[in-house]
Amino acid sequence: MMMEDKRMVLIVDDEKPMRQLLSICLRQAGYSADQVSSGEEAIAALQSKPYELILLDVMMPTLDGWETCEKIRQFSNVPIIMLTAREQTSDKVKGLALGADDYVTKPFDQEELLARVHAVLRRSESKNQETMNPDHLLNHQGITVDSHRHEAFFENQLLILTPKEYGILHILMKSPGRVFSREDLLALIWEGQDIEDERTVDTHVKNLREKLRAKGAPAHDIIKTVWGVGYKLQ
Repeated sequence: MMMEDKRMVLIVDDEKPMRQLLSICLRQAGYSADQVSSGEEAIAALQSKPYELILLDVMMPTLDGWETCEKIRQFSNVPIIMLTAREQTSDKVKGLALGADDYVTKPFDQEELLARVHAVLRRSESKNQETMNPDHLLNHQGITVDSHRHEAFFENQLLILTPKEYGILHILMKSPGRVFSREDLLALIWEGQDIEDERTVDTHVKNLREKLRAKGAPAHDIIKTVWGVGYKLQ
């Protein structure tokens, strides 16, 4: 199963023989593979280099695979396949709940592993193609809102938003330049809930700006306050 274009895979395992075995297996199949021995190294590597897949061992010292997966999901949607000798269903469910895409139990058959790698990459490609559909993808000043997946990004960094924060951003993104009053946003997002204090909107906008700023966005320049009226996107 040779690949025309080499895909970058990051192997994360504290056991050197396992890393070498996985690397040989992947390279023979046409992939390019880097190796790190800890969760901390994996996070650093992912922040400095684009990978298309991570093979992540669960049982590692200091920062285990579950903790590493959870931290990666705070800033990246890169596909993750978790590797472990643990066979309990509860462990598999935990990994998937934390954002892993698949789960392979050691010892594994190399052909099965490669098949799973290929399948996860294929699903990832399909999702990426869907996000190119302008019917549900909004882009403005580095911000992307995907209404199908109910997710928002700044410069490809996932924004962890509450439903109300996402709703405000989505509405503003649909009409850049239009001013939405606090009453408008309450009616559109809170949908008839009896919210007496319009400043509730201000609190959610403040939190949204902080989350954008944490990803490097000039939040006050993007979400502009129109004094005495409400908010708009520049």
